[in-house]
Amino acid sequence: MSRIKTCFDALKANNEKALISFVTAGDPHPKHTVSIMHALVEAGTDLIEVGVPFSDPMADGPVIQQACERALEHDTSLTDILRMVAEFRENDQNTPIVLMGYQNPIEVYGAERFANDAKGLVDGVITVDLPPEECAEINQLYRAANIDSIFLMAPTTDISRIRRISEMASGFLYYVSFKGITGASNLDIVSVSSKLSEIRGVVDLPLAVGFGIKDAETAAAVAAVADAIVVGSAIVSLIAKNQEDMPTALKEVKSLLQGIKSALDNAGSI
Repeated sequence: MSRIKTCFDALKANNEKALISFVTAGDPHPKHTVSIMHALVEAGTDLIEVGVPFSDPMADGPVIQQACERALEHDTSLTDILRMVAEFRENDQNTPIVLMGYQNPIEVYGAERFANDAKGLVDGVITVDLPPEECAEINQLYRAANIDSIFLMAPTTDISRIRRISEMASGFLYYVSFKGITGASNLDIVSVSSKLSEIRGVVDLPLAVGFGIKDAETAAAVAAVADAIVVGSAIVSLIAKNQEDMPTALKEVKSLLQGIKSALDNAGSI
């Protein structure tokens, strides 16, 4: 059984919602990434999304774009990221790790080589610019390596596309709560709830919601209708603000996530 399924099954058994935290690998410097990952877990994170820096992060807002730029200033590569995950695994064999980014770095690395090297380290991959129509081959590579293919859905995803994605997806689904880029804040809980109900009519996977979740209040509201919430830009912003003072950065990130985790623990069931 994959770490992702184990994680969600355990949370569901306790009527709990998952806190998924995002950090850009190599930001503000590669030497800090592993300690940031451990701090996320210490603060209550159930699953970590590690952003793979890319020079053209088209789906991301300014906060994560700038994080990518800082990481790329230090030449953070997919090879480096797998080393970081391996180092993290020396002390944490249980927390699921999902790499999130774009297909280009994987193509440069070599898809088959990446799947082989990531096996046992990485539990899932979210590729923002790889549609289900074009991922059959790489999906086979991931399945052979016990890596989940995690897809994005949006308010504009129609029922036929939901069905197509359901044929390819595993682990969980990432619902983008509104049309736009990461870091925006126009979150409509009623619309999110309605769309998740539609998706649940087709897909039997946990549903995580991201984009627009920045504090305990928004997290609790979304958790009432979702299986997991994703916090990204709010974390990356704190790291950016304190990039010259990592102890303070980690303290502020932990404070944010502890508040959110507490709110999730008090969220009502779906």
